Amino acid sequence: MTAGTERETESTGEGRALVLRTSPAVPAAAVLLLHGGREEGPEPPPLLNLPALRMRPFAAAVVRATRGRDVLVAEVRYRHRGWNGSRCDAARDAEAALARLRGIAGDVPVVLVGHSMGGRAALRAAGAPLVHGVVALAPWCPPGEPVDHLAGRRLYLLHDEQDRVTSAAGSWEFVRRSRLAGACATAIPMATGGHAMLRGAGSWHRRTAALVTGLVTRD
Repeated sequence: MTAGTERETESTGEGRALVLRTSPAVPAAAVLLLHGGREEGPEPPPLLNLPALRMRPFAAAVVRATRGRDVLVAEVRYRHRGWNGSRCDAARDAEAALARLRGIAGDVPVVLVGHSMGGRAALRAAGAPLVHGVVALAPWCPPGEPVDHLAGRRLYLLHDEQDRVTSAAGSWEFVRRSRLAGACATAIPMATGGHAMLRGAGSWHRRTAALVTGLVTRD
């Protein structure tokens, strides 16, 4: 499959799906992108889904940075728009997407890239055996978020401290707690961008692509 094209896989149950951005014949690694959403929202995401569109340039940056390395790049499609309390719908969809990705790519190392609610879902799903690392962009990290499953994982949490939607302080506290649990976690303050990462967007895209490239080429 040619880099930069789009193909939706078959549904993985109840409307869940992946969109493949690249699909090498024999993947050496995979990157799974998870977009943001809402705290509550049992309805499906709309057809014009702005959080998903915001991840497109991140996907493109990752595709460019990993060109020639046989990296499969895919995006998650959620069943529901929100996290929805104890249902943790986005995390469940991340886990289902990882299982589907394994069916496509095999037992290759996986890097998760998530924004906002997608960052929370990526961090929740990072205990899966094939996940080597997470790049979380302005993630939603509420107090008490689980960290014990993150031992041995490499985590990068990027946040603009002027973000008024999710808390950078919450991200830094998550980094501290995940280190105590055995993760190799790094806090990366971003100079600008707010929650949508629009101002100074190029810096966010480049930094993310560089971190992902480092993770997929790490021994």
